[in-house]
Amino acid sequence: QVQLVESGGGLVQPGGSLRLSCAISGSIFREAMGWFRQAPGKQRELVAAISRGGSTNYADSVKGRFTISRDNARNTVYLQMNSLKPEDTAVYYCNAADPLRFTSWGQGTQVTVSS
Repeated sequence: QVQLVESGGGLVQPGGSLRLSCAISGSIFREAMGWFRQAPGKQRELVAAISRGGSTNYADSVKGRFTISRDNARNTVYLQMNSLKPEDTAVYYCNAADPLRFTSWGQGTQVTVSS
């Protein structure tokens, strides 16, 4: 059974940093993985994706500030977030990057950027 467990969120001031982790169990880790976020009243959006080989893609809104990485030995995907802005406030989730490969969503981790 596939399980996704996100952690590392919190309250941070504008300009601060956070590192999110997603522990993954099950075969989905063989897929390209992505970090998504959902702000109140908005649709969930993909912000970063990484292939099994390590190729990455980012939404324009986070390019140059966020870095996605994966540790294949630990079945974990990370999202390093720097220069955070209030508009980055959202619940962050991980899942397969390809919607056709989605599994059940985890509980997510709340990121709040506020002074």
